[in-house]
This record gives sequence, C-alpha cells and structure tokens, in this order.
Amino acid sequence: MSEDDVLLGIALVVALATGCQILAGTLRVPALILLLPVGFAAGALTDVIHPDQLVGEDFSALVSLSVAVILYDAGLGLDLRNLTGQTRAIVGRLLLFGVGFTFFAVCAVGPALFGMSLRVAAMVGMILVVSGPTVVGPLLQYVRPTDKVRRLLIWEGTLTDPIGAILGAVVFHAVATTQRVDLGRGHQIGQFLISMAVGLAGGAVGFALLWLTLRVLRLGEALGTLAQLATVIAVSAGCDIVHDDTGLIAAIVTGMAAANMRGFDMPARRPFFETLVQLIIGLLFISISSSVTPASLTPVLLPTLVLVAILVLVVRPLVALAATWGKDMTRGERAFTGWMAPRGIVAASTAAAFAASLVELGLRGASKILPITFLVIVATVVLYALTATPVARRLGVVRPNRSRPLLVGGAPWAVALASALRSTGLDVQMWAGLDEERDRIKDAGIQLARGDLLATATSPTARLEGVDAVFLLTDDDDFNALASMLVEGNVEGPVYRVGPPHETHGVVAPYTGGAVLFGGSLVRHVLAARYEQGARFLVQPASRPLPPGHEPLFVVRDDGGLEPFDGTRAVVPRAGDLIVLLGPAPPGAEPTAGEAV
Repeated sequence: MSEDDVLLGIALVVALATGCQILAGTLRVPALILLLPVGFAAGALTDVIHPDQLVGEDFSALVSLSVAVILYDAGLGLDLRNLTGQTRAIVGRLLLFGVGFTFFAVCAVGPALFGMSLRVAAMVGMILVVSGPTVVGPLLQYVRPTDKVRRLLIWEGTLTDPIGAILGAVVFHAVATTQRVDLGRGHQIGQFLISMAVGLAGGAVGFALLWLTLRVLRLGEALGTLAQLATVIAVSAGCDIVHDDTGLIAAIVTGMAAANMRGFDMPARRPFFETLVQLIIGLLFISISSSVTPASLTPVLLPTLVLVAILVLVVRPLVALAATWGKDMTRGERAFTGWMAPRGIVAASTAAAFAASLVELGLRGASKILPITFLVIVATVVLYALTATPVARRLGVVRPNRSRPLLVGGAPWAVALASALRSTGLDVQMWAGLDEERDRIKDAGIQLARGDLLATATSPTARLEGVDAVFLLTDDDDFNALASMLVEGNVEGPVYRVGPPHETHGVVAPYTGGAVLFGGSLVRHVLAARYEQGARFLVQPASRPLPPGHEPLFVVRDDGGLEPFDGTRAVVPRAGDLIVLLGPAPPGAEPTAGEAV
C-alpha cells in the first residue's frame, strides 16, 4: 500500500468507528449493532481498511494490547463489596458451567454442522465461551434490569473474558501440537496454572506502578491517565512476552486491585480514559469485521444460525438454571439470566489471533473459524439487543422508570417533603447522620438508606447505584455545598442542594455554584420556619388551579420523572402530572427573621 492509501485507511477506520458510535447514541441502540455490519460492508467495498494491509502480521499483538486496555477499564468498575455471599456463588457457577457447557456443546455439534475436525471444533467452542463487558454493559444500560441481575451479568461478562482467552490459548496449543484434542494431560493443566500465575504477578506489578504514579507522585488527571495507559500496556505486553495470552489477566487484576484497595482513590468517572476505551472498541470492531469476506460467510451462514439457536435456546438456559439452582432468585431473574449471553470483542480478537495459525497447519475447517465467530457475534448481539428489553419487561425484572430520589437530611420539614414525594408513588430514600433524625425517618415510614451510602456517594472511587437524583437538605449549608460538588458525577441524575440564607457568611455555601432548589426565595431557613409555623406540603393533580398562597416545588411526571422548580428553567406541568406544593402558614403565625411577610 502507498502512503496515501495508509493515511486514507486510518482516517476511514477512525471515521467509521466514531460515526457508528455517535449514530448509535442518537438512536439509543448498542453501538455494536452498527459497528459490525458497517465494518463488514466497508471491508467488502475497499481494501484500504483491512488490518492485514494497514498493520500486517502484527495486528494480533495490537488487538491483544487494545483488549487489555478495555479489560483494565472494566476491572476498575468491579467493586468486590458487591461480590459477596450469593452473588459470588452464582457468578462462580456461571463461569464454570458457562465455559464447560458451551465448550462441549460446540465440540459435539461443530464437526457435523461445519464439516470441520474435532480439533477445530474445540477451538471454536473455547472462542465462543466469552461474553464481555463491551457487549453486556451497553445492553444492560438500555434494558435497566434489577440491580441483582445487572450485577451478576456484569461480573460474569468481565471475568469470563480473561479466563476464556487463557483457556483459548491452552486449547490452541493442545490442538496445534497433537493429532487429537487432549486436554487431560498434566502438561496442559500446568500451562493453565502457569498462565494464571504470570497474570496475577503482572497484575501485582501493575498495581505497584499505579500506586507509585497516582498515590505517591500524585499525578494530575492528564498525567495520571497517561500513567494508567502506559502501565496497562507495559504490564500486558510484558506478561504476553513471558507467557502467551497472560496480559489480559494482568490487565483485569490491575484494574480490580486499583478499584478495591483501600487508600487508592481511583475516580469513578474518568472521561478521557472512557473516551479512549470507546474509541478502541470502535476501531477493533471495524478492523476485525472488515477482514471477513462475503465469500467466507456464505458456506457457514445456515449452520451458524443453527449453532446460535443451540447456544441461545439450549446451552445458555441450562447454564443459568444450573448456576441459580437453590439460590434466592425469582423465576423471572433466572429466566433473564438465561437470556443474556452475547459474544463480543474478545471472541473476535481470539478468533483473529488463532485462526490463521490453524489454517497454516492444514486443519480441516480452520478457515471457517473467523466467519463463524463473526456471524455468532452479529447474531447474538442483534438478537439480544432487539429482545432483551421486551423479555425483561415480560419477566418483570426491569427497574421501574419512576424516579428514585435520595434526600439527605433529617429535619422535620425534610422528612415531611420526603413523605409528600413518596405519596406520589416515587421510591424515596433518606439518609441522615444523627440518631434522632434517623428515628424520625423510620417513624415516617420512609426507607432509610444504609449507613455508608453517603460515604459511597461522596467518594471519588464509586458510583451510587439505585438512585437517580440527590437532594441535599441538611441544616449545614457548607456540607450541602461541598457534598453537591463531590456527589455530582457519581450518580446517574441531577444533584441539588437547598439554598443557604442570603445573609450567610459560610465558608463554602455562598460561593459555590451548582443547582439550587426552589430558586432564591425558598432557602433552607425559610422552609424550616414556614413548616414550624404550620405550613404543610400538598400534592395535587397539575390540572387543578394553583391554590392561593401555595408555591410549587416539584412536578412528578405521569411516567414517574421528577423535576424540581429551581428558578433557572421553565418547568411546565402537563395533563396527568402531579405537583408538590408548599402551602402558606396558618393565619396568625408569626414570621421568623429573614422570612418575607
């Protein structure tokens, strides 16, 4: 290829990867649904984006390092505090039965379906055991299943990738060096244990380097991100040099250690790194899918659809049933777990890495490995993307669309406001630090958040789950202001604080931006004083006229959305909505200092 062709190819790959993800975000569909067919179509129309032309024989090494970065980022999102008791047991079973059942099922039907040798079928079976966070995560974002199901599937998808990659390498060496599939030899078991040991050692080295750069040297966001990227690539490459395909284990162990080690403040939101991972995912899928030719797909199309039907309708439900048997899960949760096993980037990268070597060895059917893998990825991603949401709704495992606000504070007026919001059907939680306030919340029948919830919310290392709006209503204005800055970005939704008194001389509150509830008139001490004087919160349909002397605080939409009146934008109630109002104090009540008469 000429220099101009290389430049054109690189530009086209980046443009297609970015454009597909932008379009997918606009259409609210997983990006993989667009990346795979677009890459395939582009590869059929032009040769300039083929990875063999752009990168050459080193493409598999580049893929391995790229996947290591993806798995490191996934490891940063794995909180071991959520992998306890029943969750740990089910995830372990999903990994064990998922790998075993899938491998043996493909070995059983592969030779008959595709006319391939048993050794090649074993290679395909081990390639297809992996799932991956790059596929499962986006799908679950659209489906919004219950926290229990989401946690199980995320853990399974993230952990099965490095395990599947290592087992794939073991099977590859077994089928490439023998005349039959022989995984029972002590040599192969020893190779697997050596791979795990090298990966764990690499993870320890990676964590030590991150501790040095981020904890000791305290690099800023830009240099810290570069340090993470360099550490993951260096450790992953080093492990792969020492022993094949151990870099993925090192990458995910490094991420998990950084996310769970005490005293290691890894931000929950990493905008640049997350952008980099998204770009890598797009580039990999465009590049790998462009290497699949239409001529290679035609002979395996119908047999692959049969294989997908077996994996989706037989193997996965059996895996879910065996993994959740005897565990505290509803029938719907079990069924949905059995309806979510898409294949992703690790399957594609493993197939791309091993297929060419097996073809060179002359193994019957080896040339079909990459087309089969490509079709399985496309079929499973499209199938689950189109059916996951209606299936989840039918099984009753979708989280309600209604807002789930967290109110922080336990003053009488704050508890009364929470009760008013709860009366609209919202799933309201409250958190308070003082025992008196916590008792007041319990007496009102409002769900009391666990004790460490606010610490989680304000920690830069964690995301707050199960909450989509936070309202800071404590009597400490400086606390509200600081907490609003810390919580923002750690919760999937808005963060508001009650306004401080206008004449306050607080350290932080008067000088901090951020969203303030109810505009500039209903500040904290005014709300407290009016409630103490007898003013009460009222909920009424938006279709009714506003009673005299009442001030609107919130609109609860007919679909459960919650919108506060903050004075910065127009909130227009519609038919079917509810309005939460603050009524006037009864006649004869004396105003408090600072309150308008």
